[in-house]
Amino acid sequence: MTHVIVHAGFHKTGTTSVQDFFAANRTALRPYVDYHGQGDSLHRSAVAARIFAKKPFPWRLGTFRRAFARDLAALPDAPVILLSREHYSGVMPGHRSWSGRSIRRFSRAAKPLSRAISAELRARFGPDVQITFFYTTRGFDSWIDSVHGHLLRTKDLTEDAASFRARFSVKDGPEAEARRMSRYLAPIPVVTAALEDHGDSREGCASVLLDLIDVPEEVRASLAPARHANAGPGTETRDALRDLNQRDMTKAARQAAKAALLARG
Repeated sequence: MTHVIVHAGFHKTGTTSVQDFFAANRTALRPYVDYHGQGDSLHRSAVAARIFAKKPFPWRLGTFRRAFARDLAALPDAPVILLSREHYSGVMPGHRSWSGRSIRRFSRAAKPLSRAISAELRARFGPDVQITFFYTTRGFDSWIDSVHGHLLRTKDLTEDAASFRARFSVKDGPEAEARRMSRYLAPIPVVTAALEDHGDSREGCASVLLDLIDVPEEVRASLAPARHANAGPGTETRDALRDLNQRDMTKAARQAAKAALLARG
């Protein structure tokens, strides 16, 4: 029986570090798990999931299902498969939907996406496929600060940290969302890993997945360590990014100025 683990988010909770860890150790871990993540064969469905999150219409969900089915059809059979794309929970809160409204929670998109994912996994691997959803989480204060920094860097956000935070509550954070998804997906099991508990360890949040797939200790000792990825900008850099976002500039000029600023650290 195939076991498929779906690492479906959340954004800014160490997902890239987990993905980099499994990509770097792909060969050593191949006897235990077939990993597919960033830059792999899940691109079409990840893009479709992101579009659905911003435009949550039924036909967009159908587009995602067809894209996910095509991605699954291209995957080889394996006893244990790990799929890791944070867009399977939609887009990062703070982005705007098609109507211009700010997206506050993952779960509005994550719930229908998770049901579509489960249905297509059963269609691809059979009704007895074992499915586990895995979510990395992060405390609200640290997470919302990271989201704010990311949007300053990638979007034209002009709010300061306090104003941005005021638009959200603890109930919008990854820990609350993971509990929400666990209730929604039952009886499909949901496993979580908190960045605060694992972020400084050698394996990072990937250690929970290694436990889940029973990788022997002697193999784990030989793996390349997890690395920190996508570290957010510091306070001075954030102030400079916010200043750039407030200037009357073309999009291309602003992007170039941000790139130069971030290159200087």
